[in-house]
Amino acid sequence: MGKKIVNTEKSEFLGTAFRASMLAGEVVLNNLGKISPNDIDIKQASDFVTTIDKESERIIIDTIRRRFPSHHFLAEESLKEAQTKEYRWIIDPIDGTTNFIHGYPVFSISIALEFNREIIMGVIFDPLREEVFTAEKGKGAFLNGRQLKVSGVTALANGLVTTGFPFRKRDLIDNYLTLFKNIFNRVSDIRRAGSAALDLAYVAAGRCDAFFEIGLSPWDIAAGSFLIKEAGGVVTDFGGESDYLSTGNIVAANPAIHGEILKEVRNVFGGRIDK
Repeated sequence: MGKKIVNTEKSEFLGTAFRASMLAGEVVLNNLGKISPNDIDIKQASDFVTTIDKESERIIIDTIRRRFPSHHFLAEESLKEAQTKEYRWIIDPIDGTTNFIHGYPVFSISIALEFNREIIMGVIFDPLREEVFTAEKGKGAFLNGRQLKVSGVTALANGLVTTGFPFRKRDLIDNYLTLFKNIFNRVSDIRRAGSAALDLAYVAAGRCDAFFEIGLSPWDIAAGSFLIKEAGGVVTDFGGESDYLSTGNIVAANPAIHGEILKEVRNVFGGRIDK
């Protein structure tokens, strides 16, 4: 990495997550463009894991565990400890693995901390752009130390919306494409970049105005959804409730247009869809 990224936050939790993401990001960048077929395993159709995902995750967990040995973990590639009222870290070592494999420059590292079953801290690191999105409960969201706020767009027609295709829920593709068309016809444009964590971080930063997706995992959205709420946005599941981490179905936006996006979702899916 080029310029030095300085962590200006004081929290011990956030400082540890920051260090872990920096160390993991260095490994990820050092291996970009060097992946061979032997480094790739298929978890399910269109869902891949590389040796670098596993190494990034090991570094993150080891860094956190050295400082907080009694804490629990929910990590995409290894530890999946049950929900607890104690501290639990939720980790995606490379969000956007398919992009990473192909050298497509959109991927990130996502780390969230949960306490008493509530997210209290989140970090998303984009190593290519050297951007660190951070948030702590009640303290706001930040990008490289600059406070973030969701966009002020009030008309859906002016909105830029992000999404992801439901590759884990291909049986829902017809409904999803109907929803895509309905939203596309009402907004300025739609983007699909391939890293839900970065999409959510960009909503928090006001770079886009809303995000929706089906069938995600907790590690895809834990940190990003928390960033949006700390930046003044609204995050719900497809039923307008707060079960998006368990259902994997999420609608996130600034307060002015969230209701309109949710209305389109409900028109197609009728509310909650269990994972």
